[in-house]
Amino acid sequence: MQTAFKKTVQSIKTSFPLIVGILMLISFLNPILEKYYSGIFTGNFFIDPLIGALAGSVSFGIPVVSYVTGGELLREGVSLLAVTAFILAWSTVGTLFLPLEISYISKKFAIWRNFLNFFTSIIIAILTIVTLNIFI
Repeated sequence: MQTAFKKTVQSIKTSFPLIVGILMLISFLNPILEKYYSGIFTGNFFIDPLIGALAGSVSFGIPVVSYVTGGELLREGVSLLAVTAFILAWSTVGTLFLPLEISYISKKFAIWRNFLNFFTSIIIAILTIVTLNIFI
């Protein structure tokens, strides 16, 4: 039992600087990127979910915050399609956390997880709009 505890403490010590660095980068980038979100969307049914997923992938946050950001984007005229892709990617794709993921799980698994979540966010966004019959 002591061995497991020692390994856990050592693991935390090793990963702590990386976690702090990533969190600092995210807290620096998110406010900068949020200013430009409404201007990057085109209104195109095929391009907006891709842009939303890309924007959500580089901006990482908890779902509660993404709902507020999504509401602001909707208020500024961004389509529900783009906002849905954005929120899903924001919550599931961790581009900035990729180095940390790779250090704990395999590189192949981390890349595949992010890749699949990215494209799934686009597909789910499109299916949501089609299901709700809202083509804005």
